[in-house]
Amino acid sequence: MKVLGVSGSPIPNSNTDRALKMALEATGCETEFIKLIDYNVAPCRACLGCVDTNRCVNKDDGVILAEKAKEADALIIACYTTYSTIDSRTKAFIERLYPLRHLHGFMAGKPGGAIVTSAIPDKHEMLPPAGNMGVDAIRFYMMEEGMNFVGYVKVSGNVPCIKCGYGDECKMSAVKMIFGPNATVDSVGINRFEGQPVATNAAMELGKEIAQALRIKG
Repeated sequence: MKVLGVSGSPIPNSNTDRALKMALEATGCETEFIKLIDYNVAPCRACLGCVDTNRCVNKDDGVILAEKAKEADALIIACYTTYSTIDSRTKAFIERLYPLRHLHGFMAGKPGGAIVTSAIPDKHEMLPPAGNMGVDAIRFYMMEEGMNFVGYVKVSGNVPCIKCGYGDECKMSAVKMIFGPNATVDSVGINRFEGQPVATNAAMELGKEIAQALRIKG
């Protein structure tokens, strides 16, 4: 049994990457880690050129990644949230799995899970629930393809303003937008996946749930 893990985070060794790798390791299965920044994947053209072949007409790496998803026994998609939705690389990857749907439903029945990193805390009174929206985007893709969505992980991330050099003075600083007018880069600090017990436990549990679902599926 092979589990494919796909990360939309462009940051090297990011919180998203490390959470995904922990979940993959916890499966105890053969795994493959994919980082989308290393691939050229255009979004779906909605041309329906894939209906008869189950293969996208775009001549890029999306064809390769769709084949990897088709051959894998389970799929974990990991992303981060930009403007309160999933990042564009992850969205393009999901769209490019559309050819696997026609006539055969190649993803149907496979266990799947989501890992979503968001800088906006849950239940923020003035901002959208970005983490939940990211989870739902992946969950609903898997639901529509007939996959077995077994669980998700939410990781607390960091806004770019923490590292840009102007987080304390920029009038558009997300540091102050999220954490209040008196917040500073130093007072907010850097969130690391390993320092989040709820998230680390959830990542390990997701891996175990994927493995259990594969055993049941046989």
